[in-house]
Amino acid sequence: MKEEHATNLLSQIDSPSQLRHFSLAQLQQLAQEIRDQIIRTVAQNGGHLAPNLGVVELTLALHTVFDAPRDKIIWDVGHQAYTHKLLTGRRSQFHTLRQYEGISGFPKKSESKFDPFGTGHSGTSISASLGITVANSLKGSPNRTIAVIGDGSMTGGMAFEGLNHAGDLNRNLIVVLNDNEMSISPNVGALSAFLSRKLSNKTLVNLKKQMEGFLRSLPGVGPNIVNILKKSEDSLVTLLTPGMLFQALDFHYIGPIQGHRLDRLIDTFKTAREIDGPVLVHVITQKGKGYHPAESDPANFHGVGAFDIATGRSCNSSSGKPCAPSYTEIFGETITRLGEWDPKVIAITAAMPQGTGLELFARRFPERFFDVGIAEQHSVTFAAGLASQGFKPVVAVYSTFLQRAYDQIVHDVCLQNLPVVFAMDRGGLVGEDGPTHHGAFDLAYLRHIPNMVLMAPKDENELQHMLYTALDHPGPAALRYPRGNGAGVELDAGFKLLPIGKGEVVREGDDILIVAVGVSVQSALEAAEHLAQQAFQATVVNARFVKPLDEELILGLARKIGRVITVEENVLQGGFGSAVLEMFQEAGYFPKAFLRLGLPDSFVPHGNQRILRNLCGIDAEGIEQSALRLLKVHDGQFLRAIGQTARR
Repeated sequence: MKEEHATNLLSQIDSPSQLRHFSLAQLQQLAQEIRDQIIRTVAQNGGHLAPNLGVVELTLALHTVFDAPRDKIIWDVGHQAYTHKLLTGRRSQFHTLRQYEGISGFPKKSESKFDPFGTGHSGTSISASLGITVANSLKGSPNRTIAVIGDGSMTGGMAFEGLNHAGDLNRNLIVVLNDNEMSISPNVGALSAFLSRKLSNKTLVNLKKQMEGFLRSLPGVGPNIVNILKKSEDSLVTLLTPGMLFQALDFHYIGPIQGHRLDRLIDTFKTAREIDGPVLVHVITQKGKGYHPAESDPANFHGVGAFDIATGRSCNSSSGKPCAPSYTEIFGETITRLGEWDPKVIAITAAMPQGTGLELFARRFPERFFDVGIAEQHSVTFAAGLASQGFKPVVAVYSTFLQRAYDQIVHDVCLQNLPVVFAMDRGGLVGEDGPTHHGAFDLAYLRHIPNMVLMAPKDENELQHMLYTALDHPGPAALRYPRGNGAGVELDAGFKLLPIGKGEVVREGDDILIVAVGVSVQSALEAAEHLAQQAFQATVVNARFVKPLDEELILGLARKIGRVITVEENVLQGGFGSAVLEMFQEAGYFPKAFLRLGLPDSFVPHGNQRILRNLCGIDAEGIEQSALRLLKVHDGQFLRAIGQTARR
């Protein structure tokens, strides 16, 4: 990073309207100050570094030309909105970025009037912006709406649905295509390659001269053809750039524009502002711009934890002890081992080979690895097609992103009872990315689908056995596991088939039954240890399976012990605890006292996972306190707190 200038401009910015009084040189200085601030803050807090460094000039140009918040700027995904936040009254809060009760890492309507639409998943900006544009038209407002979308998001079908409708409506929508040839990992697919074709002025001029020379040499007709082409010079550019695609959708295409030249960006946006009808501005940017480690490795610097600015290396834990491998790493190693044994195993990801741990598999079996781009719906039905022909596809996806493919899971996989495995990373509370990325709903939205087997491992060793079991199962199966490091348990050398629908008792006691699923089992065991120190003995069950439930085990223990707590890192409504309660009702049994612990009927905010689990009462302390309250309930008394979390 460069030394600070004598006059710090960023410290003077409280509103983007102030940018219109800055000279070009001042805007360039401000761009460097913003980069320095983003690097410092992300190095401390973690966050999305490379995407934000790539759009500093683009953001400055937008706020210089357009009049936010009257003009609405919608950031697709929104993980590239840090500069936007610094310019729109949140500079003094920026040090709290992604921290509990601090500002969000994504645009958030409740946070600022400059965030007109909340985002967090890709491909939504054009549709939302078109809706706002039509609303402006109906209200008679002259204000403009600008959607900023990355080229990676253009691989998703929703973006093209929005473009198609916008072209048909012919409203004054501006779409800025931020083309850095990457979403998170390098983009894939014919469309991405098409978007990334760029022509320098020199190349274009030389090509035009060669074409003109050739055409003039044609006897008789050559000069006439040249004259016709000169009258419509854009035709040549259209054939050689992505303009052909967007003009076919009735957009006025401008570009490609160098995305780090403020003067060109400002002039271009001023032009786009005056055009009637939909406009697409194609901007070429560099992900990680201005910080060498991020420029050299933009995929790994897309989303990072705390790191050392000088080296770019991740910071070690405060204890200095080596961390246990992450669940993601164990998954990646396991599927690769299984791929060695079974040539029918296929791995599929939606633009996240690194994030889902599939890099190792991709290097080892490139012919059996498929990155479909940001297209979760396609990934599921693509997997269904493979499964219908005898292969064993594994769709590795973040829990929150699998929500986008719900109908495909129901209609294309489960209805046909096809053996597709869903490996759902980031199940439960993901931490600082917040409510758009918490995997809070998967147990609820999958367990009611016929033919689906749904499981969650208590630790990383059980994860490898569950993946092995899922691949052996002849129908659909899903396993969900959390973000972060495992419990540090020893890994078995071989794989075990787990009996479908069978849990295990991991601790015995006669006073209270705690039935937990997934990583909540570790918290339940810790709570049971604390209870034992107070002379209360708890039985802890690792349910393993949310569907089918181990009715024999859970019901038998409930009848014996009488007091039951279920624990899950999932919404209570329709989740694991609801399944247990339904099982009791169907068996005609109700325990003396019953309590479900899980995520509340509200969107959990962003913050450290430890803080959020404590807030929701699903950490060891919360389970212990809930158990103590439950133990005070007299026999036969109905617990009024049923279905409620332990804490508000």
